[in-house]
Amino acid sequence: MIETAKLFESVEVLYHSSIRVRGSRVVYFDPFRVEGEPADADLILVTHDHFDHFSPADLARVRKAGTVLVTPASTRKEAEKLGFSELHTMAPGERLEVAGVVIEAVASYNTNKPNHPKANGWVGYILTMDGARYYVAGDTDDTPEARAVRCDLALVPVGGTYTLDAAEAARMVNAMAPRAVVPTHYAAIVGTVADAKTFRDGLDPAIPCRERMLRTGE
Repeated sequence: MIETAKLFESVEVLYHSSIRVRGSRVVYFDPFRVEGEPADADLILVTHDHFDHFSPADLARVRKAGTVLVTPASTRKEAEKLGFSELHTMAPGERLEVAGVVIEAVASYNTNKPNHPKANGWVGYILTMDGARYYVAGDTDDTPEARAVRCDLALVPVGGTYTLDAAEAARMVNAMAPRAVVPTHYAAIVGTVADAKTFRDGLDPAIPCRERMLRTGE
């Protein structure tokens, strides 16, 4: 089992909901406004179609020869135009082994907002790598599917407006009871830096939380 400190160290929230997980593979989730051209992705996972999650320009910045791209089916046409040598689409409930890791797709949707309808088939992902399960929730509200996830590290949105707000996110994470949690989707586009503190204050003290956001603001 990976130590909690190493779990936190393996994850960076680059900006907003743009996440990089580094272990035996380098995995990006929803790369957006990436600085420079790191070109280091073994695997890229896209949660849904919105511009701040599916950004062809940022996919180009992080990809390298042989990078594998995974998206929901709704982005297939646009994703096919990007010329990845290996492209997979996933629907909620599906499981995939690729690039030496295991991926499970979890439904990600709004329950009281119109922005992310369940019918779209958009997803969050559970990534199993190096013996640890990372859950990146995508743009979601508090759903039965999210609460059912069992993971070592959960990365959940806390900025409100289009997703869970900080208090809602804390309640959901308390029900999930992951080993550790990192807040995302705040302090850029929507939400504020204070949302991360509100989220942390609402958590069960037994769930370690660390802010891993590298950049905030527009």
